[in-house]
Amino acid sequence: MKVNSRAASTPAARRPTLNIDHLPLPYVEMDARGIITRANRAALALHHPEQGDLIGSSGWDMLAIDEKDRSSAAFLSLMASGEQPPVICRSIFDRSGRFRTYEIYRSMIRKSGAKPAGVRMIFMDVTERNNALEEARRTCEWLESATRSLADAMILTDALGVIRSVNPAAERLSGWSANELMGMAIDEVLPIEARPCGGQAVLSLQVMLELPCSGMATLITRERQQIKVEISTSPILDKNNGSVSGVAAILRRVESTV
Repeated sequence: MKVNSRAASTPAARRPTLNIDHLPLPYVEMDARGIITRANRAALALHHPEQGDLIGSSGWDMLAIDEKDRSSAAFLSLMASGEQPPVICRSIFDRSGRFRTYEIYRSMIRKSGAKPAGVRMIFMDVTERNNALEEARRTCEWLESATRSLADAMILTDALGVIRSVNPAAERLSGWSANELMGMAIDEVLPIEARPCGGQAVLSLQVMLELPCSGMATLITRERQQIKVEISTSPILDKNNGSVSGVAAILRRVESTV
């Protein structure tokens, strides 16, 4: 393990009081040129051996190629401005032999005068979190594309009956835009008639939250016209705990506007 000789020769009264090797997360210091001058054991353990010594290397040697120029330019601009550095996210080639995503929390190193002498950095691996968020984003986009392709109008509500999502067919049927509908209570635009649901119960929001059912309703359009619709609903269940989080409703017009 290479030790920062400059730090080792610092007089005791001027040495940092923080023992960085006790930090559980990788800790690195860079000077104003972007050269790594100090690192703790967690950072050294993270560093891929094929990249040589960490201390004395450029802070951008471990970055993905498409991030190097942008990152170095941003760092030099930060050194010139002296502003408090924000948290950044970078792809770093580490001991795993792959590029992983790290959030980097930074603070300025200032010695004599106001001019910054470098930055301190703590690294947090957020690869799995970011992958999960990206997968969730792709899933949401896929589901949005699927619902947009439906010929029938679809309205999704939360457990309180507040509209959370509609597809274009619902916009066309109601005359309301998605932005106008979202946040409204479903009974504001879709008063439920007291029609039997499966011969067992009266169709209501409470029933729709409990079991799949169908019945008749009156859709109030944006122009305050009334349209009779057949409505088929099903409760939306949380896949993790099975709790009801809302209602999915499919609407089909059954007669002309009156």
